[in-house]
Amino acid sequence: MAEETTEAGTAEKSRTDENVIYVGHKPPMSYVLAVVTQFNVSGSDEVVIKARGRAISTAVDAAEIVRNRFITDAKLKEIKIGTESLTNEDGRTSNVSSIEICLTKKKK
Repeated sequence: MAEETTEAGTAEKSRTDENVIYVGHKPPMSYVLAVVTQFNVSGSDEVVIKARGRAISTAVDAAEIVRNRFITDAKLKEIKIGTESLTNEDGRTSNVSSIEICLTKKKK
């Protein structure tokens, strides 16, 4: 019985991994295009935008541009914020803020 729940959990996780957009140093419109493509081409009803550190503002900009200009029926499902500890080459740890913005769209 435990094996069945494990398999179902991994299947669900792999399904959502393809709906994740990682934000970096590109302009916001690059990520807007990625989100719109994910909604339209893949037929996804949920897309997650993830970012850390300075890219958080770019992720928020991309999510708002998608909601206000391109996919007006997209809704914010949830926003998760947190802190991740990173260790650099010197062995020092630093805390980096992170955000996950989950956008959903109703199927027609």
